[in-house]
Amino acid sequence: MTRVKICGVCSAAMAEQACAAGADAIGLVFYPKSSRAVSTSEALSVINATHALVTTVGLFVDPSVDEVLAVLESCPLDCLQFHGSESADFCEQFARPYIKAISMRPGVDIPAALAEHQNARSFLFDAWRPDAPGGTGDTFAWERLPKMQQPWILAGGLTADNVGKAIAQVSPPAVDVSGGVESSPGVKDSKRMRQFVDAVREADKRKHEDAAI
Repeated sequence: MTRVKICGVCSAAMAEQACAAGADAIGLVFYPKSSRAVSTSEALSVINATHALVTTVGLFVDPSVDEVLAVLESCPLDCLQFHGSESADFCEQFARPYIKAISMRPGVDIPAALAEHQNARSFLFDAWRPDAPGGTGDTFAWERLPKMQQPWILAGGLTADNVGKAIAQVSPPAVDVSGGVESSPGVKDSKRMRQFVDAVREADKRKHEDAAI
């Protein structure tokens, strides 16, 4: 089954709704420039409202060591996600599994990023825009994705309308959604979250039925 990460969860109510919709992971954004950014107190309320078997992921963009440590002192995150130009040495120092995001900018050297971050728990492929590190609502050409041996996550402009096509085309082990399940920037919509997860499960069902033929 394709795992689902709902990123940019900003409140306990949103966390409860995401878990009820069937999310496998919840993303909390610690990037001050984002409309989905949370404080440590807000993040803690989200974590406390998240079901025990749902992974909590903290997203950072080129933070300082002290910034990450300050969050970890207050928030018992299960996993970290680095969405900037962080080195492997930087990512590996926090005693947490980590996801390394790769923005699919023109000419990006994907093999070099994979080779540098050999200890990453997973890689996340996201659309690129020069003025934002992620969460843009843009898609990218999925045929650019490399053949992956490591676990990976597809992000970038996914919605209930296109995630089935993405799963059929590139079979990602996991998908990440943020703006695609919002009623406005930073505000998750419970109906859209359910529709997204339902679309993922329906795509999984079709894929397994096709494989059985």
